[in-house]
Order: sequence, then C-alpha cells, then structure tokens
Amino acid sequence: MPEPNKIRRVFFACWPDPRTRAAIIERRRLIDGLSPRRVPDHNLHLTLLFLGNQPGERLPDLLAAADRLSAPGFDLHLDRFGWFPGARVAWLGGPAPEAAQTLVEQLSDLGRALALRFEQRRFHPHVTLFRRVAARPDVPPPPPLTWPVREFALIESIPSRPYQVLRTWPLTV
Repeated sequence: MPEPNKIRRVFFACWPDPRTRAAIIERRRLIDGLSPRRVPDHNLHLTLLFLGNQPGERLPDLLAAADRLSAPGFDLHLDRFGWFPGARVAWLGGPAPEAAQTLVEQLSDLGRALALRFEQRRFHPHVTLFRRVAARPDVPPPPPLTWPVREFALIESIPSRPYQVLRTWPLTV
C-alpha cells in the first residue's frame, strides 16, 4: 500500500508479453552498439501516459479511476526505428492506432479529473531501445512486428531497480 508523503514516479504503459518482448529484443540486436546505454530487457515497454512524480497518497485514487476505464484492445504495428534528438533515444515504433490514441486520451482525462500535475505530450507509439544516442542512426528497417495489445498497466520507476508493474487492466476484445 502507498506510503503517505512518499513521491511515486509512475506511468501508464503497454507491457509486452514474453513473445512480444523477445521479438523486440531480436529487432534491437539489428542496431546493437548505438550506445552503451541499452534499455534492460525487463524494462522494455511502450509508454501511454507519463505521470511522473506523484504523491503516494494519490495512488489509490489513480488505481480506482483506472479500474473504471473501458477501452478496446488493438494491434500495434512496430515497423521502423527512429531517434528523438532532444531525448537522445533510439526506438522501435510505428503508427498510432485509433484505439491506442483513444486510450491515451482517456488516461489523460483521468489524470486531469484527479487534478494530477503531469506534462501532456503528443502520443508517438515507440519502445525506447537505447539512451544517450548522440546522432541520428543510419540503420536498416526492422522486420515488421505486430503486438496484440490486450491490457495496459500502471508502472512505477524506482531508481536502480527494474520497473515495477503495480496493476494491469484488461482491454476489451
């Protein structure tokens, strides 16, 4: 249970099943060596909404609100490598399915309804593979991967530890 007054760094994400995680790792090998800061296998995910630092006492409200969400599952097509120059990360990503965009909007509405403070960012579906990538990598396109997303999760980021899945919610079929 949350500790009062403790700050929790949290985000909603798609957490890959073992088959999808293995397929992402296989594609990452195609561009190995971009940076010594490779995202650990156990932390690979697709962020839906980054809430950042939140008061621990608000966590039960956040979980209860997410319990009330209803959204359809979707297939996410990861078919390209990319690079965000500001964040200096290399990623595997693809187009945003309408159902994914709708889920992100519902999660954002949930955060605003709870008066949580968080940065609104445009949703760009991607799995970060490497950090501290200094320049745009010249890499071949990956084999396309279809990720059947049937649930989403609330994840906590704790420094120097694997991400912790706090709870998962099913998406409708």
